[in-house]
This record gives sequence, C-alpha cells and structure tokens, in this order.
Amino acid sequence: MSEKKSNKPIVVLVVVAVVVVLFFAAGPFYVVEEGEQAVVVRFGEIVSEETEAGLKIRTPLVDDVRRYPQRIQSWDGDPNVVPTAEGQFIHIDATARWRIAEPAKFYAAVTTMEQAFGRLDDLLDAAVRRVITENRFEEAVRSSNLILERTGEEQLLAEAEAAIQDADLEEEPDDVMGEIQEIMRPETEQREIERGRRRLAEEMRESVSDSVEQIGAELIDIVIREVRYDEDLTESVYERMVSERNQEAEYFRSLGEGQKERILGEVEYERERILSEARGEAARIRGQADEEASRSYAGAYGESTDGFYDFYRSISSYDQTLANIGKTLTTDMDYFRFLHDVDGAR
Repeated sequence: MSEKKSNKPIVVLVVVAVVVVLFFAAGPFYVVEEGEQAVVVRFGEIVSEETEAGLKIRTPLVDDVRRYPQRIQSWDGDPNVVPTAEGQFIHIDATARWRIAEPAKFYAAVTTMEQAFGRLDDLLDAAVRRVITENRFEEAVRSSNLILERTGEEQLLAEAEAAIQDADLEEEPDDVMGEIQEIMRPETEQREIERGRRRLAEEMRESVSDSVEQIGAELIDIVIREVRYDEDLTESVYERMVSERNQEAEYFRSLGEGQKERILGEVEYERERILSEARGEAARIRGQADEEASRSYAGAYGESTDGFYDFYRSISSYDQTLANIGKTLTTDMDYFRFLHDVDGAR
C-alpha cells in the first residue's frame, strides 16, 4: 500500500510532462513576420487579427492562423479592346496598386489571395472599360494641353498670312486664311482635352474604391500603362493622317507656286523696264554721236580747201560699189570724175 502511494506523484509528474510536451508540440506560439499580418480563426469564426510583427499565442489544435501580406500588391490587368466615345476601338493596358487594410474583413470576404485577385479583375476591368467608353481617345492619351502651345505652328500661320497679303490672289486674304485654319483645325481639336489621362485614372479608382473596401482592401491608384489603336484600324488611321498632311502640303505648295509666279512676273517686268531704259539711253547716245560725227564731217568738209575730203569719200564709195559690179558700160558721169582727173575736186 505504501508503494502505491509513493508511485502516484511520479505518475502525476509524468502525465503533466506529457501534457506539457503535447501542448508545446501542438504549437501554442506563432510568429508574425515583418511585412505580414494574420487572422486567428477558431472553428470558422474569427477570433482575432494581428497586424504587428512578433511572437503571438494561440489555442493549440483549435485555432488556425491565416497569414496575409502587409506590403503593397500589384494588379496587372489584361489588355482590352475598348471603344471610345467616338467609336474608335483602342487597346487599353492598365495596372493598379493595392494592399490589405483590414485582415479580418478580407478573410470574411475573399479568404485567399487568389480569390482577391479574381474579385479585383472583375472590379477594375469593369471600371477601366466604363471610363474609357465615356471619354474621347485624346483624354486617355494626354494629361495636359501643352502640345497646343506650338510655336512652329503659330509661326507657320503667321508666314502664310504674310504671304497671302503680298500675293495677288483672286480670293480674299481672310477667306484663304480661313481655309488654311480649317485644314489645320482637326489636328488641334484632336489633342484638346478636358480631363486627361491622370484624371481618367483617378475616376477609375474613385468608381471602385468603395467596392474594394468591402473586401477589406485599399486601392491606392490605377495607372493607364499603354494606349494604342486596334491593329485593324491602324492602317486606316495612318491613311487618314497622310491624307490630311498631303492636303495641307498641297495647299501650301499651291500658295508657294502663286508667290513664285508673282515674283517672277515682277522680276520680268523690272527686267524689261531696265532694258527699255537702257535701249532708250543707247539710242540717245548714238544720236548724239551721229550728230557730233556729222558736225565733224561738215566742219572738216567746209575747212578742206584742196577737196581732199570729197576725194576720200568718193574713193571709199568706189571701193564699196565697184567691187560688186561685174561690168561697167561707161564712166562718163560726175560720180567717176576722180577716175579721170585727180584735180576734179577743185
């Protein structure tokens, strides 16, 4: 009897030791790492949530610990073909950043990260499509209207206006400038925006922010990563752009041809004027020279006492006329007097 009593404490110690070993073997402690958060679930019911890193305690064999990342997560949507407000089909590729804000609510709503991404796919894809469909293509491309501040275009219009004012065109200058601006207006209107790319992304975020909060998450932002035309429409878009540029180039080319013809006409007129003045001046100088020569001849003839000047003129005339005469029938005339008598001039 005494031996049984002496063994009882030992048995109790052994049982306690076994229970303690089983208790620690079951894992009453767990660690929440940095960048993690956890939810403790007991028989499907949320017992607690842990958002701070460190050593934590749970009820072994009863409590289940679900761990979730605390860091910011990235969502990458699939590129979608979406129609814009003008009916143009474009490819939109968007991305987003989000994080788990309320682990307990997140567990109750979606439980796993895979299910969370599936829910985000539905919410964010729908938001992207809705906002893009309600706006023009330019709104999704640009974030400001700085592209409208184009000094080159303003200078081109100013030069065109100056050329039109100088040109002698049948149309009124204001009408011509109106046609030029009409040609260039589609390009300008295409790039004017009211909201812009950043604002559209913010509208997407605002439209689904409440729905994302319902699953215990926080949507930080949405970014439109890529916007491009649908491949089926790319060729027609290029052709339209080329046609517009060719039309604009042809108009300015014809404007330049008109300026060229006007300048050539002015040059030709100035040339004829200068040549006419030069011919008149040359004729006047020749007339003065002939007059001076005649005066000199007359003076020389009047001062000649021995008839030398008359003799010289006659001999010069013989040289020009007799060389072309094949036969001479008579020289009995006053014209040939110097052939018979050198003193005929006296």
